[in-house]
Amino acid sequence: MSLKKASLIIVIILLVDQISKIYIKTHFQLGEDVTVFSWFKIAFVENDGMAWGTKLSDFISFISDETAKLILTLFRIVAVTGIAFWLLDVIRKEKSKILVFAISIIFAGALGNIIDSVFYGVLFDDSIMQVASFLPEEGGYAKLFHGNVVDMLHFPIWSGVVPDRLPLIGGKYFSFFDPVFNVADMAISTGIGILIVFNKKAFGDISKIETPHLESHNNLA
Repeated sequence: MSLKKASLIIVIILLVDQISKIYIKTHFQLGEDVTVFSWFKIAFVENDGMAWGTKLSDFISFISDETAKLILTLFRIVAVTGIAFWLLDVIRKEKSKILVFAISIIFAGALGNIIDSVFYGVLFDDSIMQVASFLPEEGGYAKLFHGNVVDMLHFPIWSGVVPDRLPLIGGKYFSFFDPVFNVADMAISTGIGILIVFNKKAFGDISKIETPHLESHNNLA
């Protein structure tokens, strides 16, 4: 796959991701949700930490939430820079289309969430008990590099009390699927899933690459 095609994929994902986030941010109050189907809701939440809302300060108690947020954002920038170099390298080496596609959507997803973390605190005011404004006159809700990631996709596929006959969780209330995520998260998860499921097609079968070398060695012996 060429750099042009990979760039097009990245731009499309970024546009869908950012348009959906900006729409939610400027039309929903924080915590507001709309039921589309019984198993799908648009629910506006903001994530100021890592996956599932985990914060770096939860693990490192001696740093403040603000410092932890800055460290996390800077780490994301370093990580996405590394992914960008990886993508350029596999394109230059003409690796498999599956590998280029997977890295492209992972990069697009990571970049999409970085845009939130870096700029949204400056571009929008708070969403608590109000619909946020774009470029508010009084300034945004946070400093540069301290923004929150906007999530809105919620799939409460099933919830209820688990039958008593099931061990450990029997008789308890259970909900699947609770996490709320965004288009960028979907791109990252899909890309990682492709690399796991289609590992051999993406990276090539190492055993087949090494076989000719082994056979020639055996013939010389």
